[in-house]
Amino acid sequence: MENLYAVCCGIDVHKKLIVACLRQEQNTQIKEFGASTRELLSLADWLLENHCQAVAMESTGSYWKPLYNVLESFDLNPIVVNAQHMRNVPGRKTDIKDAEWISDLLCHGLLIPSFIPNRSQRELRELVSYRKSLVKTQSAELNRLQKMLEGGNIKLSGTVSNINGKSARNLLDLILEGEKFDEAVYDQMIKDRKISRRLKASKTKLIEDMNGVLSPVQIKMIRELRKHIDELEKHIRELDQDINDAMSDPEKEAAKRLTQIPGIGEDSAKIIISVIGVDMSRFPTDRHICSWAGISPGNKESAKKKLSARTTKGNKLLRSTLVVCAHSAVMKKESYFSSLYNRIAAHRGKKRAIVAVGHSILKIAYHMLKNGESYKELGSNYYQTKTKESKIKSYLTKLENLGIEIPVEYRNQALQMS
Repeated sequence: MENLYAVCCGIDVHKKLIVACLRQEQNTQIKEFGASTRELLSLADWLLENHCQAVAMESTGSYWKPLYNVLESFDLNPIVVNAQHMRNVPGRKTDIKDAEWISDLLCHGLLIPSFIPNRSQRELRELVSYRKSLVKTQSAELNRLQKMLEGGNIKLSGTVSNINGKSARNLLDLILEGEKFDEAVYDQMIKDRKISRRLKASKTKLIEDMNGVLSPVQIKMIRELRKHIDELEKHIRELDQDINDAMSDPEKEAAKRLTQIPGIGEDSAKIIISVIGVDMSRFPTDRHICSWAGISPGNKESAKKKLSARTTKGNKLLRSTLVVCAHSAVMKKESYFSSLYNRIAAHRGKKRAIVAVGHSILKIAYHMLKNGESYKELGSNYYQTKTKESKIKSYLTKLENLGIEIPVEYRNQALQMS
């Protein structure tokens, strides 16, 4: 095979050890380095001295990140490759042989580089990912608080829509202080605007639901849970400001444009932008980005039989966000997404329909970012209009198969209506 690089390097990355194989035409050099910053700089200097043109490494956990940052700062053209794409021959597994195999594949151009965004986008992605983990933790704590209240026979969730809202917090403060909740207290709280007049429960029902029995241990745990929830809320607000400061003006504009799509809120738009960026030239078509996100059907076929069509593996942060957006988008009645969901769910199931809606949302976002367009609602009757001609032909064929003769003028008139 033709060599694409005169000098290249394959690196086998571990937690505390890095094995590098430098290939120069027919000669190879093997060196081992530590994982400290000093050792990584020594590796970069060694590659620069030998005029290395490209460097390839496996995407091993998060161990490749510091090495990639160092090599990127020295303009050594590093690429990260999926380990599944360059597995060696079974029975030949050593660190040195792995490094030699990577350098050999890189030299002949047989490696497919993974999409690694620039440093600013990587840092933005880390901020967004950490914020999402905090929101997940906060939701878990709110669920734990709800279970604790149910254990004390306090039906707060059936009274308020948000257990962490103003009305719920004021009612919970009253209970934790050991005061009895009766009609006089209810009227006073309404007068002081501590609780809303539009609660789901009536006055009598609310008084019954709030008079439970909490033990001292339960009261202490509820206080700790509320304290933790408040701390998480504070951290989330700080991260919101950090994310806003880290986003560039084009990214803010792109995120604002994505909120036009039903189901995508401000936070979800920021997550999508942090993952895929605003430059869509790195994805040749919308199929490429959907496959990279892991939201496209897979292929598994043998002997002309399709065995499975499970979605492929992809970016977990983007995939989970699209699924959440899809659940929200299908709630809008008489919309394109609602019609798409109902059409697929009828014969493929609800879960597959949600993934299909997420797939459609990402395709729309791709074209909006690539062409700078705004969102256009297609409507719930889009598929009916699109397939009108084929449906008319199908119905005409079915009538003829039943032995009904259709005059030519009627057939032509029906086809002209489409």
